[in-house]
Amino acid sequence: MLGIIGGSGLDQLSGLEITERRACATPYGEPSSDLVFGILRGQTLVFLPRHGADHSIAPHRINYRANLWALHAQGVRNVVAVSTVGGITKRMVAGALVVPDQVIDYTHGRESTYFDGIKQPLQHIDFTLPFCADMRGRLLAAGRVAGYELLDGATYGATQGPRLETAAEISRMERDGADLVGMTGMPEAVLARELGLSYAMLAVVVNSAAGKGDNAKAVSLDDIQAVSEAAMKKVRLILKAMELDHGG
Repeated sequence: MLGIIGGSGLDQLSGLEITERRACATPYGEPSSDLVFGILRGQTLVFLPRHGADHSIAPHRINYRANLWALHAQGVRNVVAVSTVGGITKRMVAGALVVPDQVIDYTHGRESTYFDGIKQPLQHIDFTLPFCADMRGRLLAAGRVAGYELLDGATYGATQGPRLETAAEISRMERDGADLVGMTGMPEAVLARELGLSYAMLAVVVNSAAGKGDNAKAVSLDDIQAVSEAAMKKVRLILKAMELDHGG
């Protein structure tokens, strides 16, 4: 079964024939919202809004462990995470849709593992390639079917939030090799790996990062909203075009 984690701008999944809303308790507390089960193109999937149904949970307050655990406990094995991001490098212009292949983690203080030696024994996992190659391929193929070009490969830099970054921080991230900046990709990606989930991200560039392009002096939140609304229409069509039956 496919799980879709919706980020900012995707608190609901239009076209989903909802069959059930299910509250799910986990050993790690409550997830961001009830899980929404439904049918899309004849296939069952589960939708979870990352920031809550009313978009009220800040990035550093999201219970990532509960979110991923709840999806896994309900039989989800494949996950597409939709995330809004800022563009750092030249290709990452506002409106671009990107399937990242790497992560740099700048977050701090978040519960970032199940293997903490308390509820789960200590284990080390391989995270060389943080996103599932198969799920990335399925996303890229869905983009082609839907008629949209998805950029294949980028490094996502995960920051703490909820504030946006300074121009100096973005310059540092660019030197580090980051192409995109967002606030929710970690620890979400590594928790998915610890649970054995096939996880990929569809990143939606909604603005140039601080100090870049039109945002050289300040980031316009109004512009972000307008770009996000237009891009999420494309995202919904891409999700509908995915081959949902693979690995289900």
